[in-house]
Amino acid sequence: MKVQMIRSNGGPEVFELCELERPSPGAGEVLVKVAASSVNTADLMARAMGPVVDFIPHPPAVLGMDFSGTVEAVGEGVEEFSVGDKVFGCAGGVAQHQGTLAEYLTADVQLIARKPTTLSMTQAAALPLVSITAFEALFDRMSLGSDHRVLIHGGAGGVGHVAIQLAVSAGATVYATDSGAERLATITKLGATPIDYKTTSVEEYVAQYTDNAGFDFVFDTVGGPNLPTSFAAVKLNGHVATTVSIGTVDLTKAHLRGATLHVIYMLIPLIHGDGGKRHGEILTRVAELVDAGKLKPIVDSVFSLESAADAHRKLESKRAVGKVVVQVAE
Repeated sequence: MKVQMIRSNGGPEVFELCELERPSPGAGEVLVKVAASSVNTADLMARAMGPVVDFIPHPPAVLGMDFSGTVEAVGEGVEEFSVGDKVFGCAGGVAQHQGTLAEYLTADVQLIARKPTTLSMTQAAALPLVSITAFEALFDRMSLGSDHRVLIHGGAGGVGHVAIQLAVSAGATVYATDSGAERLATITKLGATPIDYKTTSVEEYVAQYTDNAGFDFVFDTVGGPNLPTSFAAVKLNGHVATTVSIGTVDLTKAHLRGATLHVIYMLIPLIHGDGGKRHGEILTRVAELVDAGKLKPIVDSVFSLESAADAHRKLESKRAVGKVVVQVAE
């Protein structure tokens, strides 16, 4: 089978198209013929950084976490799926797991679900990691409901644009930060109030939209140096969830507001083998929301398997609105 492999860490140029033997599904796994994959920030880290944190595979490695495709074979004990089923999930490219930039993949059945019927394979591949991340943050951790005001940082990004739709579907009042006319217009189309963080300070938008009380919940998909802004935006005893907390962060503002910080690390089931069943449940619910017309991924651009390096370059440029997808099969 064809795969995109990295034999060393570095820039996008380290990708090499080559051949590997097709894998066979083990107990509790299915073999999937991959139709498409998508690129996430974690993929960029895995390519560039090397094995400095526990999720990054050691080169030589096949990267890629998200996929959509068709079940080709089932392993021992698998009853949930059959040959021919159209599925999607986030099941590779982490630790010892082969990635999804490949024509075939073996996937733990707990980590996958049936593809939304109303989406193409390309669209479905854009959803798994970002939808699980957003769902876990908003509902599993912060228990978002219709009576809440939520602020989402990075609203036009991969996780952010899905989080907006999930929050809107729950009946919450949704605000989202970003910058640039196209990205702010995207936020409006998704049903949230856009905030240009480059022209409006956190003090100004907290005063304007919450009468200085602060937002019930803040979902920070930017994280890191942006976290103090999230702490300044949340209400007293409110909740902040973030996808990025690596590095040194001053928690003074969080302390003074009594804020609860939730760190969202959705790769735990792949790394530690714990909690995978919940991922399958979330993806099943996500597929239901998609087919009910309440959620749709934005696909910024599509690249071929041969052009995986260009897909990484596009996401690294920070110009993508929504997701960057790699089409593996025609």
